[in-house]
Amino acid sequence: MKCALVTGGSRGIGRAICIKMAQMGFYVLVNYKGNETEASNTLAMVIAAGGGGEVMQFDVADRQQVQQVLGGWVEKNADREIEVLVNNAGIKDDGLMMWMKDEQWDRVVQTSLGGFFYVTRIILNSMLLKRYGRIINIISTSVKIPLKNLGVSNTIRAAVAGWAKTMANELGQYNITVNSVLPGFTRTQRLDTIIRDAARTKSKTPQDIEKEMQEETPMKRFGEPSEIAAMVAFLASPAASYVNGTSIPVDGGRTGSI
Repeated sequence: MKCALVTGGSRGIGRAICIKMAQMGFYVLVNYKGNETEASNTLAMVIAAGGGGEVMQFDVADRQQVQQVLGGWVEKNADREIEVLVNNAGIKDDGLMMWMKDEQWDRVVQTSLGGFFYVTRIILNSMLLKRYGRIINIISTSVKIPLKNLGVSNTIRAAVAGWAKTMANELGQYNITVNSVLPGFTRTQRLDTIIRDAARTKSKTPQDIEKEMQEETPMKRFGEPSEIAAMVAFLASPAASYVNGTSIPVDGGRTGSI
């Protein structure tokens, strides 16, 4: 049975990706850290989309949890190979560098970079044995257009994109592709938080901030999680067999041409 693991799959972009993977015929592993209710809701949507799956609770930043839960699942499910890994889990815990605390740095680095490493390392062995796999990282267009007050997140996302290119070079000969998707402003709870924080900082209304952000995008609107999921679906499909080592913006043209 072919499986797809989506880290941070309980809400937002992760949820949309889980549903899309189900529609493609994958058995979906919905990873979540703490919100069991939302993860269960995502699984219900996966089943409603005609797919199957299960929820899988572990913190990607916790090396031991990843090994125990994900590693344990891999050992017990020899008949279920994870063909697609979507590294989507990440957190926002930033600020101006002069005010950043050590704990904030550690949380962002361990989740967004450490989690990428811990999870991918476990899945990679079976992909190498099968000589097939799709690794897709959900990052952000902030690696091209850095956002203020998100210095740590911007840095870590750029690190993941760079590491993905190296992995693509290493793994391409085994028919394993590694690509990154860079969402622009996308309607999620995280975007709502960014808008509220910006409104408070700039003493403006959330509506004013939203309008300003949309004006930065040539299409004059925010993206939808389903539009990010559509790109992930393409990269996970056989049609993308020669797409490797890329970072693809899905941002309505905000980053311009490369």
